[in-house]
Amino acid sequence: MIDHSDDDRSEMMRMRIGHLRPGLLCITDMVCLLEVFLEVKEIILSTNSGQIGVLPNHAPIATAIDIGILRIRLNDQWLTIALMGGFARMDNNEITILVNDVEKGSDIDPQEAQQALEIAEANLRKAEGKRQTIEANLALRQARTRVEAINEIS
Repeated sequence: MIDHSDDDRSEMMRMRIGHLRPGLLCITDMVCLLEVFLEVKEIILSTNSGQIGVLPNHAPIATAIDIGILRIRLNDQWLTIALMGGFARMDNNEITILVNDVEKGSDIDPQEAQQALEIAEANLRKAEGKRQTIEANLALRQARTRVEAINEIS
């Protein structure tokens, strides 16, 4: 059991990460909840307008999340998570993140991620037309994010 007697509860946030799956609707009580972190000291996430850091008592925000890394500080440890786009909402020291896909950096197989990156790079090189190029770029960004999540914990 962790002793929190010295902790100032106003210096922590509650965070929920939900994973949106096709055909699954997330409602207020977060039926599709992936994980809950109760004592988040800080988060850094990639939004469509750049990276933002969120500390306790942050002003309310709602933002679109880009493909990128989510960093969560729990006490003195950082947790790294690869996010594949979605939305985040912060209000009253609680942040809710709904994403298209999510993977903890520690759960990603390094060899598989590197192989997926190489395949994505090759697919981009041989892409023909706008649609293939857009899809190949998206796959490449996702593959790079997974590799980056691994490198953050190494």
